[in-house]
Amino acid sequence: MSILYLLIPLSLILLGLAVWAFFWAVNNDQFDDLEGPAYRILFDEDDAGPPTRGHRRGDEREPLRDREEDA
Repeated sequence: MSILYLLIPLSLILLGLAVWAFFWAVNNDQFDDLEGPAYRILFDEDDAGPPTRGHRRGDEREPLRDREEDA
């Protein structure tokens, strides 16, 4: 029973820290855009054209063709 004298104040302190952390996060705009990061993964960030024969980006060589066209 005497352990309750330690656990109740400790739980109130932890509750106070959790409430403070929540309000700190709200005030620092942590919850502004909840859907944006979920949709951001669906879009490509680079606007690369068709693959080229060269390995370097921006190489102005002829684009790769299918094998059926070469035969």
